Amino acid sequence: MSAAAETAELSLGRADFEAAYANVAPFVYRTPILASRSLCEASGLDVRLKAELFQRGGSYKVRGPLNKIARLSEQERARGVICSSAGNHSQGVALAARQYGVRAVVVMAENATPAKVAATEGYGAKVVLHGSIWDEANEKALELMESEGLTYIHPFDDPQLIAGQGTVGLEIMEEVPDAELVIVPIGGGGLISGVSMAVKALSPGVRVVGVESSGAPAMKRSVEAGRRITLDEVECVIDGLRVKRVGENTRSVVSRFVDEIVTLPDDRIFDAVLWLMTRTKLVTEGAAASPVAALLEGLVDAPAGTRTVCVLSGGNLDVEKLRGLSWN
Repeated sequence: MSAAAETAELSLGRADFEAAYANVAPFVYRTPILASRSLCEASGLDVRLKAELFQRGGSYKVRGPLNKIARLSEQERARGVICSSAGNHSQGVALAARQYGVRAVVVMAENATPAKVAATEGYGAKVVLHGSIWDEANEKALELMESEGLTYIHPFDDPQLIAGQGTVGLEIMEEVPDAELVIVPIGGGGLISGVSMAVKALSPGVRVVGVESSGAPAMKRSVEAGRRITLDEVECVIDGLRVKRVGENTRSVVSRFVDEIVTLPDDRIFDAVLWLMTRTKLVTEGAAASPVAALLEGLVDAPAGTRTVCVLSGGNLDVEKLRGLSWN
């Protein structure tokens, strides 16, 4: 099968996710699934929260790199890995590489938040600052990959990374086997691709809904068009949702395994961040609060009492960005 055909037809089953979990489980926390009476009352659904904000590194992002690095040859591990990211992916790769004693290089834009640079370096990665946007940083990462023989770890479109992220779905179905609805944030699509395939591998009838910022609906438009769409502009300030072009693997998976995509503005998502702080005492980043925002805004149509799990994907909230926003 050609690489193009493999990309178009990526479909992972239960055995793939169980194999990924064997690689991931020794190094991650099995994060809790929490009940919220307030959210149940506000939405009319029976809601649980998969709290990946308590994960190592503060988000689910360590899972995929752990699976990816576990599958590298000894020669590839000896040469090291590289990625480009301004956020959680950089920390996930750095943390996963440290677990395996693998050299990690992370390219970040020169305007990256100092706290994120420090956190990435704290996990042992070498940080290279280059360019003013992710695309420029990524070009540098690809140059270093070629010149230094490093293995590139894509932030969302690698099948082994997707399998690792999908271990979130396995944990959900093991702990909430009667789940009927799972709601997941969408940025580049790695998390929802893995979760949707894993959930449906265990229980095909579960409905999966994705949530995007209405200022960056790259996945929704791509699925509707049947091909990847590159947005001309992105009006979104939330790091985990601010994507102009999704992956081809992730577009294909989402088109086949995700039942619906809803969108809403950033300010409504930040309202949900504050709602979670106030009502549940959980501090999430913007992307992680988007499933809850979708419920609070009534965007997910489901019968009363539907057993629902919202994936709170991380807790690395950019406080400075939060201070610059206002709410009605």
